[in-house]
Amino acid sequence: MKYLFIILIALLPTLAYAGQAKDLAEDPVLEQRMVHLAKNLRCLVCQNESLASSRADLAKDLRQEVREKMKQGMTDQQIIDFLVSKYGDFVLFDPPMQRNTILLWYGPFALLLIGLAGLVYQLRKRRKAVPEVHLSDEEAQRAAALLNEPKEPQK
Repeated sequence: MKYLFIILIALLPTLAYAGQAKDLAEDPVLEQRMVHLAKNLRCLVCQNESLASSRADLAKDLRQEVREKMKQGMTDQQIIDFLVSKYGDFVLFDPPMQRNTILLWYGPFALLLIGLAGLVYQLRKRRKAVPEVHLSDEEAQRAAALLNEPKEPQK
């Protein structure tokens, strides 16, 4: 009896059936449209993930809200406009070029140019600070002799 119980417990996982995951929307076309739109939207919790790939609870809620807006007949652009009005441009992975985002678009290039200008300035300043020395013939011969002397082994 004891062995029969152990065998039944061991066979229990074989009775479990995992079906294929079903779309959350009844309409596969609507679900595909939602996923396509959600790939271009940022998860507000994860920030580096798209809304489509995020597992955060807020992302699930936003995907459901997008589905509901699609069922109401809103276009993709109307849904994007709604989300931007609610959460700001941060919800977009590719924020538009506006007066308040110019620093985001051109800031890295400006910092690079400032860094290059500083490097050129420092190199020119260094060149002026170190005078170029011209050796006489006698000094050049002495330097060559010193360089050609065999070095003594250190103890």
